[in-house]
Amino acid sequence: MRFMTTYTPAEVAERTGFSLDTLRYYEKAGVMDAVGRTAGGRRAYTEQDVEWLGLVRCLRDTGMPIAALKRYAELCRDADTLDERLALLEEHDREVQESIDALLLQQARLREKVAWYRSQGASAERHLALSVLR
Repeated sequence: MRFMTTYTPAEVAERTGFSLDTLRYYEKAGVMDAVGRTAGGRRAYTEQDVEWLGLVRCLRDTGMPIAALKRYAELCRDADTLDERLALLEEHDREVQESIDALLLQQARLREKVAWYRSQGASAERHLALSVLR
């Protein structure tokens, strides 16, 4: 028999950055499968659970709505849905790219303004030095 490493909810929260409430919500909402329990009835997360939550973190951090995340989780439970999963992730990837492109445009505008201030003789270092002297 092979021993399987398990993690407490607090350990999983620390590893994933999700709060304990969020972990419970994801289980109740079907974003993740039911979490195993110890003999005492406490949640015991597996390495597979932690890996899944890592993907969930990626999808949430890149703006995937909960409804789409639930749909993706549902599709993952059916081996015959590879095409649907791929389509969902490709659509999300397009949305992420649109966000990145928009941020890059805004960053370019910001850098133009920074360059203008520098061309006028402004210096962040000088401003910091003056604020320390005050």
